[in-house]
Amino acid sequence: MNLIIWLVIGGVIGWLASIVMRTDAQQGIFLNIIVGIVGAFLAGLVLSGGTINNSDFSLSSLIASFIGAVVLLAIVNLFRRGSVR
Repeated sequence: MNLIIWLVIGGVIGWLASIVMRTDAQQGIFLNIIVGIVGAFLAGLVLSGGTINNSDFSLSSLIASFIGAVVLLAIVNLFRRGSVR
């Protein structure tokens, strides 16, 4: 059951990050889930606080996961464009 909640929360975080970065039309639900989970993992590496990859679902962990997903999408957009603006 924890895995299902983890996937749903990752999908919502990835979807919200894609709306903020204006890439929502380019990706579907599967990529939103991947972006949310990988972004949370990256935030966990950089920040010492918890993320959704840990077992706690606090507000600070959701915010850290969201910021990680936004940063991940920004990095992907830089590589997709091929140059820094």
